[in-house]
Amino acid sequence: MLTRLMNYLRACFRPRSDGHVHAGSDSCGKQEGLLWYKDTGQHSNGEFSMAVVQANNLLEDQSQIESGCLSTNDLGPFGTFVGVYDGHGGPETARYINQYLFQHLKKFTHEQQSMSADVIRKAFQATEEGFLSVVTRQWPMAPQIAAVGSCCLVGVICNGTLYIANVGDSRAVLGRLVKSPGEVLAIQLSAEHNVAIESVRQELRSLHPDDSQIVVLKHNVWRVKGLIQISRSIGDFYLKKAEFNREPLYAKFRLREPLRRPVLSSEPSISVHPLQPHDLFIIFASDGLWEHLSNQEAVDLVQNHRRNGSAKRLVKVALREAAKKREMRYSDLKKIDRGVRRHFHDDITVVVVFLDSNLVSRASSVRSPNLSVKGGGVNLPSNTLVPCTTPT
Repeated sequence: MLTRLMNYLRACFRPRSDGHVHAGSDSCGKQEGLLWYKDTGQHSNGEFSMAVVQANNLLEDQSQIESGCLSTNDLGPFGTFVGVYDGHGGPETARYINQYLFQHLKKFTHEQQSMSADVIRKAFQATEEGFLSVVTRQWPMAPQIAAVGSCCLVGVICNGTLYIANVGDSRAVLGRLVKSPGEVLAIQLSAEHNVAIESVRQELRSLHPDDSQIVVLKHNVWRVKGLIQISRSIGDFYLKKAEFNREPLYAKFRLREPLRRPVLSSEPSISVHPLQPHDLFIIFASDGLWEHLSNQEAVDLVQNHRRNGSAKRLVKVALREAAKKREMRYSDLKKIDRGVRRHFHDDITVVVVFLDSNLVSRASSVRSPNLSVKGGGVNLPSNTLVPCTTPT
């Protein structure tokens, strides 16, 4: 037992092979039941806070913050990368994104010698293609992997500019100080792709004018082909490629008619925002948070409390709201184990990134220390909070 503990502690402090160094024991985060959190940390442009709470049998949310060099070339540019990946159907796609998306981004940044929306778009495409190769290899032995996918929300801060890229329904919300009347307003930065939104349904109908069943109201919930709520994702190849929408995939995922063209897309919505001194922080979160809190409620919670533990505070308030909706006490909700917990709330991931205007305004050529933190911790055994197995 003592040997295992010492090995775990050494892993927390050991420099990683990619040159990133975990800054102290807190970089591993802390665990409280099904809640993992890192109260505070330092990134290239300020401070950050992270938290993850598990509801599913296997945690389907993944997340990361990478700070320092954003290129395979150690000369830069430098900045901060944030990713929130909300998986569905299983954890495999979100884990794959967590392992490879940032590496693809660094590669394309190096090739183009700068950060851009095009770099991010290419990184999404390479990640989609990489996971397709995994599905193709695993299909004969594990065909259900074709029905596994993930939302993917990314933020990149580089050279005073914030890039937001998204597929699915995770959300990035900016807290901006308005001098008159001196309040901090919530500004949603990400475009969402959920067919609960009328404009998303109209987009799908316009793309599939010959398919009257492209979106269906099922059990009072709008779904694409009666199966899934989001219109864009990484993975979900059973709705993108005909060769995966057939036996031996479970019948509940197979379409009655042949799949003639992709139903879902992996094309991210990307927006570019020059940061201003009155831009105070950004909340990146999976939809598990936004089911229980409005944009402004989340921003107020961050603004009206100390920075330390901001992400954990947001998660706990969301859990209290989830308990209230079921007319139960928060203390009783915490006793419910994963799996069963999914009947009360979703996996929830929150990353709060605070912006120091002095650091944000620095040129992207100014070298900053490398930092890499994965939500849920990177060294936990595979049978605890975050199963670490990545499909091969």
